[in-house]
Amino acid sequence: MTSVPRALMILVAGPYRSGTDDDPHALEANVRAMNEAALVLFRAGHLPVTGEALALPLLETAGCTGPGDPLFREIFHPVAERLLSRCDAVLRIGGPSEGADLMVALARAQGKDVFAGLAAVPAAR
Repeated sequence: MTSVPRALMILVAGPYRSGTDDDPHALEANVRAMNEAALVLFRAGHLPVTGEALALPLLETAGCTGPGDPLFREIFHPVAERLLSRCDAVLRIGGPSEGADLMVALARAQGKDVFAGLAAVPAAR
């Protein structure tokens, strides 16, 4: 009898600003791509999270004027780093991204699983 993998809390890490020139529509499309991957993970029995889901409301509340301003630098990646410390694994999606690659490197340094695509994540049922 094979064991069924337990449900994991998985940080979905993908590009947010990379290649967007900070165009709001492109930023929104990147968030949507992460949310779509998160939905697949949820339906596979896991608890998916994104740093964006936590950081973006904080940035708005703090009065951030746009990606890259001092408040953005204070909050955006640090939220993801703190969140990662609570996660079991990282799912890396999308194209080039310094921030997503940082999350992968930190996850590996913490001994967490890193999945290179949705197909690599075992279902938890």
